[in-house]
Amino acid sequence: EVQLVESGGGLVQAGGSLRLSCAASRFTFDDYAIGWFRQAPGKEREDVSCFTSRTDTTYYGDSVKGRATISIDNAKMTVDLQVNSLKPEDTAVYYCAADSGGYCSDWTDWGQGTQVTVSS
Repeated sequence: EVQLVESGGGLVQAGGSLRLSCAASRFTFDDYAIGWFRQAPGKEREDVSCFTSRTDTTYYGDSVKGRATISIDNAKMTVDLQVNSLKPEDTAVYYCAADSGGYCSDWTDWGQGTQVTVSS
């Protein structure tokens, strides 16, 4: 079973930046995808980004496109998400998840989430 642990959340002022990290352990797949998601109170879960090792491609959701960057450290097995120009509407619990097939669709393992609060 893959274990995922998010870190880096906190309180940030609007306009600032935040870097979240997803550390994966017990990861033995040749092809995989790591996704970032977020969920604000009373709202549905939203796709933030997905990196797939199949094509070394990262996809970004419309809400963060142009403001977010994914960084991969294969040695440490971490996938970092940096979001710049933060807005109050970025406030949410951010989760990372793993897809052992690498298709950015079959999310079988989830982290516990990390809270991000953006103050105006």
